[in-house]
Amino acid sequence: MSPRARLVGLALLALVAIAVPFVFGSFRVGQFTQVLAYAVAILGLNLLVGYSGQISLGHGAFFALGAYVAAILIADQGFPHLLTLPLAGAFAFVAGLLVGLPALRVRGLYLALLTLGLAVATPPVIKRLESLTGGAQGLNVALPEPPSGAGLAQDQWIYFITLAVAVVLFALVASMLRGRIGRALITIRDDEIVARSMGVNLALYKTTAFAISAAYAGMGGALYVFTVGFVSPESFTVTLSIGFLAAVVVGGLATVSGAVLGALFIVLVPEYASDVDEALAGVIYGTALIVFMYLERGGLVGIARRIGRAVGLVGGAAGTDNNRRRSEEHAEVTSDGAAGAAGDGAGAGRGGVRTR
Repeated sequence: MSPRARLVGLALLALVAIAVPFVFGSFRVGQFTQVLAYAVAILGLNLLVGYSGQISLGHGAFFALGAYVAAILIADQGFPHLLTLPLAGAFAFVAGLLVGLPALRVRGLYLALLTLGLAVATPPVIKRLESLTGGAQGLNVALPEPPSGAGLAQDQWIYFITLAVAVVLFALVASMLRGRIGRALITIRDDEIVARSMGVNLALYKTTAFAISAAYAGMGGALYVFTVGFVSPESFTVTLSIGFLAAVVVGGLATVSGAVLGALFIVLVPEYASDVDEALAGVIYGTALIVFMYLERGGLVGIARRIGRAVGLVGGAAGTDNNRRRSEEHAEVTSDGAAGAAGDGAGAGRGGVRTR
């Protein structure tokens, strides 16, 4: 896609996003706000799964941590809503570090099971801490009020707050992935032995990716509180973590825009499935996931790229393959520079591969 076409596409997307709260009713605006909150958490998980190759089934726990940090600070301490966002992210970042460090010893399915245990344990722990979290009864949180003179309803104001935060967080990840960190993570994902031989500090990058991913989940949880105004243990079961992982795959692995598309899928498809048959909603939703993954493994972003190629908005398949091959070669050549100050300091070349 040419730079000009990309700018036009971003401008149209911005117009659509701004128009949403003025076109739809309050219920639907609330759904789209929830989509944005989920998209932030899903983006963090995609950074971990799609870019660094680590599988997590426990991001619902970090989402819950961020939600409860925000809810407690707002309800009990009277903090402004927006001030709770960085605090929720900081708490989740530290929790991600604590989980990420021991997770360095395991990988693949073992890491998935480790994080799954975290997701399973979260609701019972929340119920035990009744004096702090409200236990099974949960906590009610006041929703953000629009400023006087803004001319916006409360649901519209919350939507724009969530949209602004999501745009900033998405831009930060996109910028990071285009630089040294992104190249280093992709090299780790593709081949850890090659990454280590090129001087990439595996422990540092994998732990940092886990912590940043958890921080995004925590901030997504805080945005979720702004949307619904209530938290309880039943909102953060293991199903939420599995749904996040499904959204990463449905939206598109190792894509930034796929987080939004995946969030739309896990929020809207179950609702429409219930409209078809409430008793079979889970069956319809699961079948949709299976059929979707069988027909298009590239996710919704892959479908969008196919459509773009068909109408001439993006290059053909050959050009795409060539660009991907050149990007991979560039990543291999420059990933030694991605280590930077975080490199493991290997001094001499081994096996004909230059290391730093």
